[in-house]
Amino acid sequence: MRLVLISDTHLPVRAKRLPDPVWQAIDEADVVIHAGDWVNVALLDELEARAARLIGCWGNNDGPELRARLPEVARVTLDGLAVAVVHETGTSKGREERCERVYPGVDLLVFGHSHIPWDTTTPRGMRLLNPGSPTDRRRQPYCTFQTAAITAGRLEKVALHNL
Repeated sequence: MRLVLISDTHLPVRAKRLPDPVWQAIDEADVVIHAGDWVNVALLDELEARAARLIGCWGNNDGPELRARLPEVARVTLDGLAVAVVHETGTSKGREERCERVYPGVDLLVFGHSHIPWDTTTPRGMRLLNPGSPTDRRRQPYCTFQTAAITAGRLEKVALHNL
């Protein structure tokens, strides 16, 4: 199962559209995960129409229309892997321990908000991934997104892509 992870797209404020390499990855993916801060509902509509499967949550910059259509925390099991998607997890200090407490039983937690790519594993073994932002690099050297694969309940081939 091929995954594309994006967050903090902020369309059309930070960009008019997603970059072409992101759309190409979306077209090849089995599942697209968006960890909030869509800003405009048009991207949600476009991803629902184009992605094979879309899992997403709302972020702090998402208004009532997006919040009506998306959960604050999305939870799903993908090929035996328990996945949660949330926009914000708090400060980086103590993140692993805090997320273990807040998301028991989760194997993969995808989050956003900071625009800073993140890839760590908690002491219990939960993987924490933040794909950064494909449209607003903030203080990072590149705009980014992530891809990964799930095979028989195992997360594999996690890759960060610079744009």
